[in-house]
Amino acid sequence: MKAVVVSSGGPDSTTVLYLALKRGFQVFPLTFDYGQLAEREIEHARSIAERLGLRLLAVDLAAMKGVYSGSTSLVDERIPITEEFTSPIIVPFRNGIMLAIAVAYAQSIGATHVFYGAQESDAAHYPDCRPSFVEAFREAARRGTDSEIEIEAPLASMKKSEVIKLGTELGVPFKLTWSCYRQGERHCGVCESCNNRKRAFLEAGIRDPTMYENP
Repeated sequence: MKAVVVSSGGPDSTTVLYLALKRGFQVFPLTFDYGQLAEREIEHARSIAERLGLRLLAVDLAAMKGVYSGSTSLVDERIPITEEFTSPIIVPFRNGIMLAIAVAYAQSIGATHVFYGAQESDAAHYPDCRPSFVEAFREAARRGTDSEIEIEAPLASMKKSEVIKLGTELGVPFKLTWSCYRQGERHCGVCESCNNRKRAFLEAGIRDPTMYENP
């Protein structure tokens, strides 16, 4: 069976990528340039795919920068990137947009499944990471394609620390993953995403291999 995996180059989506491979799927990773400041995540998604011998399809949605301008700090450098969660960190309906394209890609290559890395720790703040969204989107995808395509978020009931544990068991090279919202040579170590990454490794009791500007 074929599966499309939305891959951001981060620890969650990379764990899903490895999980799909373990489940025996022929995997087609998919990533996006949506005008994000942290373009490095695309490079990391590509490096991980190459390590696995997979072909990464990178979709150019850079024009979305204009759509998101003034609304999210992940795209608009005029909006401060905070150390803990604040609403400007949300990229409106990002998962919905990416999943719609992933479904189209799946249909074009005959894939039966689409996976993405939503996990429980994000559900409180991000509506498109919640199980109710996954269920609704699955229904919309099936109605829109007249198929039984499966949309899965296999980490949806797991905290980020549990994802780290699972990824470690699967052999995920966390050193190659990228979480930081900034475009630096190293993870900044102070943005909300870097702080979440640090906490997850600490709670999991697993050594964090990440190089931070501010450890």
